[in-house]
Amino acid sequence: MSTTNKPVKTTARPARSLAILGLVLIAMTGLVFVQGATAVRLGLDLRGGTSVTLQPRIAPGESGKVTNEAIDQAVSIIRQRVNSLGVAESEVAAQGSGTNRQIVISVPGDTGRRVVELVGQTAELRFRQVLASAISNGTADKTATPAAGVSAALNAKFAALDCTKLANLQGTGTDSPTEAIAVCDRAGTTKYILAPAEVLGRQISKASAGIDTQGGSAWYVSLTFNGEGTKAFGALTTRVTSLPEPTNQVAIVLDGLVVSSPRINEPIPSGNAQITGSFSQVEAQDLANVLKYGALPLAFDRGEVQQISPTLGADQLNAGLIAGALGLGLVLLYSLLYYRGLGLVTVGSLVVAGSLVYLLFLLLGKWIGFTLTLAGIAGAIVAIGVTADSFIIYFERIRDEIREGRTLRTAVETGWQRARHTILVADFVSIIAAVLLYFFAVGGVRGFAFTLGLTTLVDLIVVFVFTKPLVTILSRVNFYSSGHRYSGLSAKSTGTLPVVKEA
Repeated sequence: MSTTNKPVKTTARPARSLAILGLVLIAMTGLVFVQGATAVRLGLDLRGGTSVTLQPRIAPGESGKVTNEAIDQAVSIIRQRVNSLGVAESEVAAQGSGTNRQIVISVPGDTGRRVVELVGQTAELRFRQVLASAISNGTADKTATPAAGVSAALNAKFAALDCTKLANLQGTGTDSPTEAIAVCDRAGTTKYILAPAEVLGRQISKASAGIDTQGGSAWYVSLTFNGEGTKAFGALTTRVTSLPEPTNQVAIVLDGLVVSSPRINEPIPSGNAQITGSFSQVEAQDLANVLKYGALPLAFDRGEVQQISPTLGADQLNAGLIAGALGLGLVLLYSLLYYRGLGLVTVGSLVVAGSLVYLLFLLLGKWIGFTLTLAGIAGAIVAIGVTADSFIIYFERIRDEIREGRTLRTAVETGWQRARHTILVADFVSIIAAVLLYFFAVGGVRGFAFTLGLTTLVDLIVVFVFTKPLVTILSRVNFYSSGHRYSGLSAKSTGTLPVVKEA
């Protein structure tokens, strides 16, 4: 019987791979405590959260605007805004029919109030030339200078406008862009007469939040216009540059309130602009997020905000965790009974994979708002089977190589070269399926897809930087290389017992 025991050349350094993995685990653990991410965030079905109802605001004679298409578009935009804030496993859905349709938003945890306040904004952004401005001190200003070129009724409205009243600071987002308006600023200190809008929010192609470190660390929102917007903004800034105060100012109006009204000192043909206005970091990031996805087609009145109870609760969570533990236990038991000492590699690999997944759940909850639902737990349980498949493929390939007459050290390397392709293909099929589910599904299915994809990716990392290096090291240990009966690589286990011929 011919054998092939030539050493296989390999550049792998198993001890170094294990050391790097150990450092990564230590670093992630330290990061968890530094970030304060000491608990996994649970989703609506396990933890409960905040719910709000948005009712379309119907002005007299405008009931026809509340169409199914407008509601569906608003649901899509609100869902994008929520996802952009990193709030996972939220629910955004339309309820009712006809003019009674409304949007219900449910957000996990006790921080949902801020989110539902944000997503209900119309976010209608307009750029208007300032025609007149005055300080609003809480009384009607009968001496306010009238603006030229506007109606007497608008001048009278401007004089009577009291920006200290809460009703005048709500904003509407329903002002006509083709008409001059009298409005307040967000702070309630200044009132304006503004010309018809010349640049609209739909002409924005990109929005992002930034910080001016040279100007006192003030936050702002940076805008980039599309071709139409660049041309319109360039024409507006060119026209007002040489005009007297306050007509050389351009007001940035969001949902019917002035955010800022900068003086234009020179034309701006580049198609870029900044919105300033004493923003906090959260306010700037939120504004950039809502502007990215466009304005809502309707204005909404916010209904009662209330706390909602978990739809499943602790019993179902415990049942899911018990199911996962049983599945994991059966995999470990099978590995130890069938692969004996080699099964310890499976135990170690699953412990490392579980540790990585848990640390990632903690950190992703802090960084992107990842929340774990029962569907997500199911995805992690399915991934246990995917991980077990990788070990079985590799271990069986090693046994095949030994049957062909190779030593254990040689079989470990040649078996890996043949097994890794199968492992990669199998894991990538799972990852592709998870990605497609995540992008084309909604609700709990996305949670299932996310955890399935994440845990499968962790499996790949563990197999390459832990399982394979560990098996390489164990192949140099006499207990395994000698084919001990409990090593899982004995002659009986590998099917290499000598054949006894009968006389």
